[in-house]
Amino acid sequence: MTHTNHRQGTRESLSKDYVVFMYAAKGINDKDAGLKLQEFLRMGYKYGPVNAGPARVGDMFMSSPEKLVERVVRATSAYMVFDDRGKVEALVNDVVEADLGLSVIVSGLFDEVDEMCRAVGIKRHTAQCSLGVWGRVERLPQPEILDITTMCGHGMLSFNLVRRMAAEVRKGLISLEKAGRIMAKPCVCGVFNPKRAEDLLRQCIAMGLGE
Repeated sequence: MTHTNHRQGTRESLSKDYVVFMYAAKGINDKDAGLKLQEFLRMGYKYGPVNAGPARVGDMFMSSPEKLVERVVRATSAYMVFDDRGKVEALVNDVVEADLGLSVIVSGLFDEVDEMCRAVGIKRHTAQCSLGVWGRVERLPQPEILDITTMCGHGMLSFNLVRRMAAEVRKGLISLEKAGRIMAKPCVCGVFNPKRAEDLLRQCIAMGLGE
């Protein structure tokens, strides 16, 4: 998806960041799509996602898993965010077996996603990537901050919020876990990975951010 295309970071960090979407096509296969999305979410919740929901309804930081499943009945898409490849592969296998008739997109490292597809007996249809950021890139903050903010596909997570979270964690005012949850809330598309954000923020603090 275009709003997960711009995630940045090292291979090691990105290997803990996957988003699985299910989408219906309007006027083509959207009949009873909500019921199928509910089943998709129930399948995914078994594997402990770090974030989930349909973007227009909210995410795990706005509603309980049960409420999200209820509300998705009128939606045409849903997503789940994971920090473990094995969980994603297990979910993809379940989705293939369920054969719900809706498109599924897995956002992650190309080679790992291809390996997952082969492991469950399918072949990916399409690959989409970003050509990077163009323009006055010298105005951007250091890459370590961008690794966190680019997890929000609509750019709603401010650079200064990351800096403030680093300062508050450094001072012992909040935990890394709470900082991850706080940074997830501005992400209106809901595909922010708070667990990866904890690791990245820890690295930022070690580099002196927030002093």
